[in-house]
Amino acid sequence: MDTKTDLLSHHISQQFNTELEELRNNLLSMGGQVEKQVSDAIDALINADSEGAISVCEKDTDINAMELTIDDECSRILARRQPAASDLRLVLACTKASTDLERIGDEAAKIARFAISLSEQGEAPKGYIEVRHIGNHVRQMVQDALNAFARFDADLALAVAKEDKSVDREYKSATRELVTYMMEDPRSITRVLNIMWVLRSLERIGDHARNIAEYVIYLVKGKDVRHIGIKRIQAEVFDK
Repeated sequence: MDTKTDLLSHHISQQFNTELEELRNNLLSMGGQVEKQVSDAIDALINADSEGAISVCEKDTDINAMELTIDDECSRILARRQPAASDLRLVLACTKASTDLERIGDEAAKIARFAISLSEQGEAPKGYIEVRHIGNHVRQMVQDALNAFARFDADLALAVAKEDKSVDREYKSATRELVTYMMEDPRSITRVLNIMWVLRSLERIGDHARNIAEYVIYLVKGKDVRHIGIKRIQAEVFDK
């Protein structure tokens, strides 16, 4: 029996199986919407697309509503089914992951608001190359974390968790370069500070993607790996 079948199709009650599958599908649907929000916000910034940025901001309320729906589903399953073992882990992982997805949506909305402000200023400031590079990196992390959740793939989740360190390094390097640029050209300070806030939002999106990956590891392996380093996760959970 494969992992997915084991986690979702082992109940005498077909209704319970259906509820768990629907919960997971709703989380993945929310994830797809959030992933698109991130992509659209970055594109709006790079292309000075105010209308696209406004659309990202407006859709943030839809993301919030999806989180509430998932929380309600989780509460009903906990109350009616009193799940144990892998079922309980799935419900807990979904409610935690939905919170991180909602926060990714919030960061996408922040980026969109900066996109509107920067497009009004006209001149494209330094830092767009870094935004595109780090943006593509964290967008891939979100996508891979969601794919890991969809397939209950702990190895892919571990790979996502590893990528967070790389994003952190890229963020710090870009920040140093932009600080140096502002010192050399004080007239650029306001515009470049906005870009630095965008980069900060992207770095946080990477953090949330790692969180989701850690929930997948918890779901599949039964081990809470929050707040421990990659080396310990590999040694204690994956025997690597």
